Amino acid sequence: MVTATKREKIEARDLELQEKVVFINRVSKVVKGGRRFSFSAVVVVGDGQGHVGAGLGKANEVPEAIRKGSAAARKSLIRVPMNKSTIAHPILARFGAAKVMMKPASAGTGVIAGGGVRAVMEAAGIKDVLTKSLGSANALNVVRATMQGLSELRDPAQVTARRRASVARTEA
Repeated sequence: MVTATKREKIEARDLELQEKVVFINRVSKVVKGGRRFSFSAVVVVGDGQGHVGAGLGKANEVPEAIRKGSAAARKSLIRVPMNKSTIAHPILARFGAAKVMMKPASAGTGVIAGGGVRAVMEAAGIKDVLTKSLGSANALNVVRATMQGLSELRDPAQVTARRRASVARTEA
């Protein structure tokens, strides 16, 4: 049985965050007088020290959409367990039809990723990782799948400690 762990709240004001706009989309609505345009922006924020968040902002102007996306990303910050400069273990994450495979890499490999996955990895401060985006190429869903995968990563030290604790309980 898998138990859900409660996610800790990370305060954005305590961190020095950098933001990166991943994708800007223009959508139009046809009305009586012609077309009305609005914009959506996918924004990733991170401190390069293992904290990263992603958000979507929608507005009638691009700068406002980016500001809203950045605010949403700051609210969705997660901590990524890292092993030196890479991720702790391989993982395959899925969000909608987008699938993202992530594998740890040896030092010096670099970030082998494209588009939204690269933006998330660099914002998190992951220097060496192998990734492959499978399925949908929708930028928002790829970013969300990457974020979901990073949030599902477990710190090896905590897993070992929990296993030792459960073994000690069964022996007692």
